[in-house]
Formats: sequence, structure tokens, C-alpha cells
Amino acid sequence: MKTHIFSLVFLFFSLAQGLNPKCDTQDQGSTLKPLSWEEDVLQMLAKDQARLQYLSSLVAKKSVVPIASGRQIVQSPTYIVKAKIGTPPQTMLMAMDTSNDAAWIPCKGCLGCSSSAFNNAKSTTFKTLGCQAAQCKQVPNPTCGGSACVFNMTYGSSSIAANLSQDTITLATDPVPSYTFGCLQKATGNSVPPQGLLGLGRGPLSLLAQTQNLYKSTFSYCLPSFRSLTFSGSLRLGPAGQPLRIKYTPLLKNPRRPSLYFANLIGIRVGRRIVDIPPNALAFNPTTGAGTIIDSGTVFTRLVEPAYVAVRNVFRRRVKVANVTSLGGFDTCYTVPIVAPTITFMFAGMNMTLPPDNLLIHSTAGSITCLAMASAPANVNSVLNVIANMQQQNHRVLFDVPNSRLGVARELCT
Repeated sequence: MKTHIFSLVFLFFSLAQGLNPKCDTQDQGSTLKPLSWEEDVLQMLAKDQARLQYLSSLVAKKSVVPIASGRQIVQSPTYIVKAKIGTPPQTMLMAMDTSNDAAWIPCKGCLGCSSSAFNNAKSTTFKTLGCQAAQCKQVPNPTCGGSACVFNMTYGSSSIAANLSQDTITLATDPVPSYTFGCLQKATGNSVPPQGLLGLGRGPLSLLAQTQNLYKSTFSYCLPSFRSLTFSGSLRLGPAGQPLRIKYTPLLKNPRRPSLYFANLIGIRVGRRIVDIPPNALAFNPTTGAGTIIDSGTVFTRLVEPAYVAVRNVFRRRVKVANVTSLGGFDTCYTVPIVAPTITFMFAGMNMTLPPDNLLIHSTAGSITCLAMASAPANVNSVLNVIANMQQQNHRVLFDVPNSRLGVARELCT
């Protein structure tokens, strides 16, 4: 004990000597009273605290952004998040889309856009990027419109033209300065989310790429029921606050579709029966771009035709109702009440079991009930299985890109 006391006394004495060094040259003009070693220690401690707070600010805390269904709020079949753009901030309800990279918002004066537009002229931090900017090479179909880099792209059945721009975007309480996005100048068609889109894909202009130092390319979300009227869902950004008890499957990357999140779907179960599906209907193929993706922007799950037909037929046999009708793109509909079996997507390492609320869509009057899945369209996406947002609702879906894994767990956020 005496040794410890002696050591502490020696430490404080040494610290006092070190903080008050003797100098041969005296400052004749100084009238400042020299600090005692106790005051010096307290001052250094205060500086250390400030330094630690600064270091903490460089690491994203538990950043949570509320999510709502856009159906009632902005009349769009997407899920939306609140984002603040510019200085002073203007709030936009942006659709979140895991299959797109660049963000874009309607700017004041946009032709064909909604009235809820961002007034870029009122933001002191807004700037337009020219064709010489490196980001101009990262957008689809760039052209030079005067001094601005303009890009054009299709979204669903719509097309947009936007000036490549930068401004501060704030999600949760985290401001991200000089965030690159498209300032919409023109939009045609009715697929464009009315207040813009936040790209959560894997490309160079996505939220993940532009906030890599802050959020470490990690995020998760829980989508509430599409019937929900409140912001009860959540987008969690960064590793902090992610669920610890969750099962994972490897996250795959397909060079033919580099922005998409692929996972290895190895089978589908209806009730307790594993459906007999041709292996190539589910196989991941980097050469053709085939495989299964998790997508927040598509509403209803699409399966390649052989897989869908097999699942649909087993579902019909389990329901045991002879009179099957169709409604729009749904070919398995009923005009009487049914008891639906669960459907389980079987991934390598985890299963995702869907209850009836994630499987059935009902008409407004409630007189018709349909299986909310369909066959993949006969186009470039005919080889792609898409697990869509209706099937994901009330699940926590975790994208851990650095560790190349995708996690799914049941979570009620309606």
C-alpha cells in the first residue's frame, strides 16, 4: 500500500513539474497569473472531454429514421422516409428504394412533377455540378446542358431528367454535407414518387457509398403494413442498434446487376410441404443476372414462371376451394373466405416464413381475396425472383454489406 501511495505522489509531483516547466527566459510583458498544476490538470481534462466528444461525433450513433407506407400519405405504393434537404432545411417525404443508387427530388419549376418540390434557390448550401465533376460519370445517360451535368433515366413506366446537384441532407439527426443527388427538371408518367427517391442500392452514388464513413455500409428496416397511416416503421443506419439475435444468409453480388442485393434462395415451402421447383428457376447465375433479390421498391413478389406456377398450384391445393378467379395481374383469387397456408422462403442459413397478412391482398369491399404474388414479366427481368415489400412488411431486414450477409427476423412495426 505504501508503495502505491508513493507512486501516486510521485506521479502527481512529476505531472506538476511537467505542466510548469522552468524557463530561463522570462516574459516581461505578461500579466497573466500562472496556473497552478491543479488548474492545469483540470484544463487538460476539459480539453480531453471536448476531444472525446469530437471523436464520438465522427461515429454514427443509433440513427433511426421513421418509415411510413406512402399509400395514404403521398398516394404512392412505396415506403417513405422523412429527409431534410438544404439550408435552412426543407422536409421531403422520399421513397426508399434498395434497387436504385442515385437520390433525386423534384425541384421548383420541374415539368410534370408534384407541387411538393424542393426550392433549391432558397438553400444557401445548394450547388449544381458541372460535366467535369467525377460524379457525372456515375449517373445514367449523362449529357451537358449548359454548365450542368444532366442525366436521364427511366423509373417504372416513367422517365426523368435531372441536374446533378449537391446539398446537405439530414436523416435522423445526422447532417451529410455535399450529398450528391438529382434535382428533377422534368418527369413523365405516373411512377415517379411525388417527393423524390432515396437510393439504398450498392452503387457509387447510393446512400451507402456517400455515407460509408458514417454508417459503415450497414442498414436495416422494418416496413409497417401498407395499410398503416403512421410512421411506425424504422430505417436504422449504421452498425449501432442493429438486432443481435437474427439469422443470416450470405449476401451475393451479381456483376450484371451490381446495384442489387442478391441472396441464395434454395427452396420454397407451402405449409409444411417443400414445393418441387426446377433448380435453375432459383439458381444464382452471374452470367445471366439470374437469382433472387430483396427489394423495397417492388410491391408484390414476382417469381420466375416455373417457380411461381409450382408454388401457386400447391397453394391452390392447400386452400381447397374449387372456384378460382383472377383479378388484374393476380391469377389466384377467391370470392369466399379462405384459410391460407404459410409460405416460407428457404435461404441458405435462414428461413423467412410469411403469415397470411404478408400473402393475401383483399379488394376494397373485402369480397375478393388474392394471393399477392405473380409470375415474373416476360422481359429482361424474366430470370429474376423479387422478394417485394408486401412480403417483407413486419420483418426486420438487415443489410450488412461489409460482412456480405443479409439478416431477416420477424418484427411487428405496424
